[in-house]
Amino acid sequence: MDIIKVGLIGLTGVLAALLLKKEKVEFSTLISLGLSVCICIFTLTKVEGILAFVKKIESMLTIDSSYLSIVLRMIGIAYAAEFAVNICKDAGYGAVGQQIEIFAKISILVISMPVLTTFLETLEQFL
Repeated sequence: MDIIKVGLIGLTGVLAALLLKKEKVEFSTLISLGLSVCICIFTLTKVEGILAFVKKIESMLTIDSSYLSIVLRMIGIAYAAEFAVNICKDAGYGAVGQQIEIFAKISILVISMPVLTTFLETLEQFL
């Protein structure tokens, strides 16, 4: 039950940050950041299983493997950006978080261009 471990780590860290917030706000922010990084590292240990599943799906499908790679990159950008945005907002820098979010959206758009181009070429063949 990994979710119980992560939940307990999260709750313990939040309680510690709340207690320190009255004394030293910067320590509270550092605890929050460290806690987020620890949970992110714990989450990354689960990625191996996801990648194995994607490789299994890739072997079953007849599509080009580069498309699955693009989708995985897009998902990675979305998760990394959400992580960074939440940290910025938690630290009180919402404007920086918004800029990270805009950059992530543009990055996803740029990465998805080959898929969009192939889709439009396929549509053109049918029309």
